[in-house]
Amino acid sequence: MTTTQQDTGQHAEHDARLDAEEAAGRERFDDLIAADSRVEPRDWMPDDYRRTLIRQMSQHANSEIIGMQPEANWITRAPSLKRKAILMAKVQDEAGHGLYLYSATQTLGITRDEMTEQLIAGKARYSSIFNYPTVSWADMGAIGWLVDGAAICNQVPLCRASYAPYGRAMVRICKEESFHQRQGFEILLSLMRGTTAQQQLAQDAVNRWYWPSLMMFGPPDDDSPNSARSMAWKIKRFSNDELRQRFVGMLVPQAEVLGVTLPDPDLRWNEERQAYDLGPIDWTEFNEVLSGRGPCNAQRMQRRREAHEDGRWVREAAAAYAAKQSGRVAAA
Repeated sequence: MTTTQQDTGQHAEHDARLDAEEAAGRERFDDLIAADSRVEPRDWMPDDYRRTLIRQMSQHANSEIIGMQPEANWITRAPSLKRKAILMAKVQDEAGHGLYLYSATQTLGITRDEMTEQLIAGKARYSSIFNYPTVSWADMGAIGWLVDGAAICNQVPLCRASYAPYGRAMVRICKEESFHQRQGFEILLSLMRGTTAQQQLAQDAVNRWYWPSLMMFGPPDDDSPNSARSMAWKIKRFSNDELRQRFVGMLVPQAEVLGVTLPDPDLRWNEERQAYDLGPIDWTEFNEVLSGRGPCNAQRMQRRREAHEDGRWVREAAAAYAAKQSGRVAAA
């Protein structure tokens, strides 16, 4: 047998072994999904599954980091020391959520540096909701009640995500987000129990944040290219429209307690569906904001780039210290 024939045979044997390993891995993966079990980082997984998770989890992490900006804008202007302390704690929570999610995403084989570069280069997305301005203190209440409320509605089912690190991360995050939602509700409740001017401030904030919060769940199911696949893999448990419907059902009784009016004149209870009928959502606005043409897109990204550049010396110092410590260990 010639050397060429030997090489060809070895390559064929190698390819056959890889095919067998992939077939076994796919069978185990399919069994895990069918059994509603969890996929761990070292388990075999399809490339599309991995890419879908990286896209969704890194986008989630980016949203937590960018989401610090609209609220940090009000830390120095909070109406009392107590409010300042609570808001600072909340912003710190969001930073922790972002780092937690970046760490979980790294288990899929992408580095945090890569995710950061994708974000600041504009190649990775974050939630469109954070491209709206916060124009009054009441916005801190509306963000907590509406934006964090929508986040909870969306994220609680993720605690059962098929990818184990994502599901585990979401348990802690959802517990903290529930406090954020209550904080926002309490701010609005205090304002609605105040003067006429304060009540109007709260209502104006609800009017501005209500529709964008409904858009947080993503486009309608018929126009969502990723939702069906994520549900098939049990990363997501409910479709965009199902989650949006759940959220509105949660808001209506809470709005009655607050005394605010949800700015949807078409909002009606549908006895047959046992759910609320909603007015039309302006998806043109959603697509504009998602495409980078929202009220604060440029500002949010510019500040993120500046923060990344300002922190360069910290990263370099940490890397130098780590290298020094590794050198000492090697020498010892």
